[in-house]
Amino acid sequence: MSTYSKKYLPLIIGAACSIGIIIGGRLDYFDDSGSVFSTPNSKKKQKLTRLIDYIDYEYVDDVNTDSIVDVTVNGILKNLDPHSTYIPPEQYERVAQNMKGDFVGIGVSFYNINDTIVVIRALEDGPSERAGIKGGDRILFANGQQLFNRNLDNDSITRQLKGAANTKVNLKVYRKTEDRLLDFTVTRGTVPLKSVDAAYMITDDLGYIKINRFAESTYKEFKKALKNLKNQGANQLILDLRNNGGGYLSEAIKIADEFLEDDKLILFTKSKKGEIDKTFATNAGMYENGQVYVLMNENSASASEVVAGALQDNDKGTIVGRRSYGKGLVQREMSLGDGSAVRLTIARYFTPTGRSIQRPYDDGKEAYFDEYLDRYENGELEDAKNIEVADSLKFTTPGGKVVYGGGGIIPDVFVPKDTNYQSEHLNYLLRSGAMNQFTFEYIEKNRSYLNSLDKKTFVDDFEVEDQTVQDYLSYLKEFNYNLTITEYKTLLKRYLKATIGQQLFGNTMFEKLVNQDDPLIDKVKELVEE
Repeated sequence: MSTYSKKYLPLIIGAACSIGIIIGGRLDYFDDSGSVFSTPNSKKKQKLTRLIDYIDYEYVDDVNTDSIVDVTVNGILKNLDPHSTYIPPEQYERVAQNMKGDFVGIGVSFYNINDTIVVIRALEDGPSERAGIKGGDRILFANGQQLFNRNLDNDSITRQLKGAANTKVNLKVYRKTEDRLLDFTVTRGTVPLKSVDAAYMITDDLGYIKINRFAESTYKEFKKALKNLKNQGANQLILDLRNNGGGYLSEAIKIADEFLEDDKLILFTKSKKGEIDKTFATNAGMYENGQVYVLMNENSASASEVVAGALQDNDKGTIVGRRSYGKGLVQREMSLGDGSAVRLTIARYFTPTGRSIQRPYDDGKEAYFDEYLDRYENGELEDAKNIEVADSLKFTTPGGKVVYGGGGIIPDVFVPKDTNYQSEHLNYLLRSGAMNQFTFEYIEKNRSYLNSLDKKTFVDDFEVEDQTVQDYLSYLKEFNYNLTITEYKTLLKRYLKATIGQQLFGNTMFEKLVNQDDPLIDKVKELVEE
């Protein structure tokens, strides 16, 4: 071998290894050729692939093998834990966008009324709001393309209005309150899908933040809201995680870090190999000296429980409400190569004291997801004494507080649920968005007056009349829904006003009005006074 060859031999070998790693990283590990690894597992994969190929090429009738694959994937996941799930291609984009925290578009919410696009409101900080589009505007044309009287569904309308970032769309709009046509040029841009529903001051020193899920943008939204409340004098905070089903673990960790001192353990995860990964707080916390009250209920899950568990186990703040859902499994989203994905459980997480809050799922998925009925029947939602705990799962915090694992976060201060069927049914209905279109039509009839009100005047002076309540009940009957309100008339009026306020002023107005006389918030006020 020449001196030249010897000199460059290590470089050649290194380059060859690098190329091999790159090619190996691109190989499909589900390939049925057996060329990557020849193992018993490979043969099992080949078995499934061959069966599908036989059906595809030899079966007597035409069969959609894509659907067979979907059924096979779901069948496999059915035998795993309740939270390992398959996301088919047609759902993946919507699911991914919901967790991304924003999308590119013009930023309006709308109804399609009488085959015409009617703007409910221009989304806050979105392109349409900046351009001057308002609630009640009718979008008639987009880049000269007629959008009314064409029997378009919402997806078709959205495609007409969406486009690449920084591209322009020329809209011709009819503004009913001014009885004239207006032209707008809107530059498409990033529109936030906010996960912080509301942030406002309840008293001079008590702030409130509600988070509906943990998406990519949640920590950024939360930090902005927290900073704003601190500037207004908040040295005590209500963090509302009720009905928050979770999301990205990383966002929950960053939020917990805002309340915990440097080097405090936030959580640790454990894989099936026994590998433990611990996560500690940093010195970047903005609210380490403030008092925090975390609101939870039976629908608070996963990342919500991470935040609550980290604070409770570090003797920070007070958990108020009812026992949380009980999901302590960590999922990782993995692409299946055809636009679909699987969220596969890869680890369990544990709170700082070492407790798992994952509920048992040995009796199958149906029993697991029906566990709420058990809580309802055994009286747990009405009295904390009915919460079943096991002494073998008892843990103690550094401050001496006893906490339990085995299924959810048990609050420090219990607040019962109103389990009266009519009340529960009404609350579910009101939170479902069932009055959105009714209130929009109400606003349309009274838009000139309502547009003249500022936020304070609306809160202080606007009242929903009895006739409006009767009109809403009649509206529900059109959909074969008969609602008897009896003593809940005040609650119905509050939700009607809140929904009107939401369409006029945004989500914070909705939460602010709905939270009046809220039992958990009232309990926090009592604790603050004490």
